[in-house]
Amino acid sequence: MSRTVEEVMLTAPVIPVLVIEDAARAYPLAEALVAGGLRVLEVTLRTPAALDAIREMKRLPGAIVGAGTVTSPQELDAAMEAGSEFIVSPGLTERLATAVTSAGVPFLPGVATAGDIMRGLDLGLTHFKFFPAIAAGGIPALKALAGPFGQCRFCPTGGITQENAAEWLALEQVLCVGGSWIVPKGSQDYEAISKTARNACALRQV
Repeated sequence: MSRTVEEVMLTAPVIPVLVIEDAARAYPLAEALVAGGLRVLEVTLRTPAALDAIREMKRLPGAIVGAGTVTSPQELDAAMEAGSEFIVSPGLTERLATAVTSAGVPFLPGVATAGDIMRGLDLGLTHFKFFPAIAAGGIPALKALAGPFGQCRFCPTGGITQENAAEWLALEQVLCVGGSWIVPKGSQDYEAISKTARNACALRQV
């Protein structure tokens, strides 16, 4: 893949974290998000419809569609077969990291501790999802971790909201945040979703 994980992270200030129950909603949802300026879309593998949703969203020009909640090489294979352009994991294991690296796809593994980050560095990784961001100690925790790991960059996810996202994005080590608030569960109000996406895009200028 020509796109690096950093390029994916810098595309927009927020990566919507999407739990899609009905693949028929995937394309219009992608249209609404991309129209609002959020081109990077993370479809979590938490529902039976997720892989079909990735396939549907991939049809939209301009959308950069990836799979989230990938926890095993088997899920990685399924996500890649569906056309995922990046992979997000809630945690970091050597087995999964090796498989993703071999696949040559941008990878954003979850970390919450110094040990997690050191394991990632040993595997040649420098870009991580800080997860669960609020439960793991919030901004003070990430600031503390960023001290000894200045070469690393992060996408905090878990408890991020429209109200607190700008504070996270103000940190030098944070390239973007992940958020489920962009698409309220079950919402089919695509106009409202586009508006929320536009507001999220504006966070980088705040």
